[in-house]
Amino acid sequence: MQINHVFVVGAGTMGSGIAQTAAVSGFQVTLMDVLPGQLQRAKEGITLSVDKLSSKGKLDERQAAAARQISFVGDYASLPEADYVVEAATEDPRLKLEIFTELDR
Repeated sequence: MQINHVFVVGAGTMGSGIAQTAAVSGFQVTLMDVLPGQLQRAKEGITLSVDKLSSKGKLDERQAAAARQISFVGDYASLPEADYVVEAATEDPRLKLEIFTELDR
């Protein structure tokens, strides 16, 4: 199976880092969180990180552009398009059960 599209659930520190790493590695990435504020913080954090790494020559323009193409979403609507899912939500057993129940559908 070829992996092209990575869907990351949870836009906190871990999820944002995973999304950025996957994007600069050449994957199409969707980063999902149910909290709009968290998605905005993730987008701002990734932009700052990419700008900093680019200015230091750590990312080429293709990688930086790929990271800027991350999709930020608040629901699972685009999940069926994903080839690979990463769960990076808060360590709350009830939340994780809810997420995996949704992913299992």
